[in-house]
Amino acid sequence: MTTERFEVQRQVAATPERVFEVLRDPRGHVAIDSSGMLQSAEGSVVGAVGDEFVVHMDRESLNDLPMGKYDVTVIITRFVPDTEIEWTISGTIQPPIKHLYGYRLEPSETGTLVTSYYDWSQIADRYREAEIFPVIPEAGLRATLGILARTVE
Repeated sequence: MTTERFEVQRQVAATPERVFEVLRDPRGHVAIDSSGMLQSAEGSVVGAVGDEFVVHMDRESLNDLPMGKYDVTVIITRFVPDTEIEWTISGTIQPPIKHLYGYRLEPSETGTLVTSYYDWSQIADRYREAEIFPVIPEAGLRATLGILARTVE
């Protein structure tokens, strides 16, 4: 069976509230991105399921598909303050692909245990057959956690 979800964890020496502050801010997503695709963001800090913001992307950073620069709308699908945030994107490909990204935060003795995940189990068969998933490798999630730690500690 093929894995259709990655989960990685890292201890971060900051409170869940401090970590969540970065994760709910559109500019925070850009600041901690390890892929280089997220160029800038527009929109307000999110506070509920259904909230949205726009991210200006550059797929040339991955050098895998000739998509160049484009915009995506991030749509929050789970939101539990200081505990969990998850989103999907709507972009140039319609209907939306239905891959999910998210973070779970657990208080720990040293700050916060942060779990980052990427789930593409709900994508349509035509995307699965194209063999372009996962877009971000597991190492990319780990690198982003490192940047998150550097940002909040």
